[in-house]
Amino acid sequence: MGADHRAWTERALGVLEERGRRSAARRAVVELLDRQRCALTAVELDDALRASGRAVGRATVYRVLEQLREAHLVQRVDVGRGGARYEPVRHGADHHHHLICDRCGDVVPFADPALERAIEHLARAVAFDVADHEVVLHGACGACAS
Repeated sequence: MGADHRAWTERALGVLEERGRRSAARRAVVELLDRQRCALTAVELDDALRASGRAVGRATVYRVLEQLREAHLVQRVDVGRGGARYEPVRHGADHHHHLICDRCGDVVPFADPALERAIEHLARAVAFDVADHEVVLHGACGACAS
């Protein structure tokens, strides 16, 4: 785990502790979430914790995700049909957006410097201070489109 990831883990655990929420279960959720390449559902997080022998209870997973979301440390990515995925909010190199296949549910992260420049250009053109942004594109992945 790199320094950027350790920093997010420690910040997230510090916020939970400040709010009076400190436990091995919360640490397990935060550490697993921090190791992921892209957004996961609460169920996927719970399943991965169980598979690693660190079962914490699905209700705890949901509570930790909500606490982290309220602290702006986790981004909720709405994937349609009432589904949501969660990933750490990191500014800088790990910033990415999502392609979502509406047929199979696959989520593909993507980064595009030209898109980022276009968003910055738009913000300047309309004199708007963009604090954060999320781009989610829905459609069909290559396998489902064929």
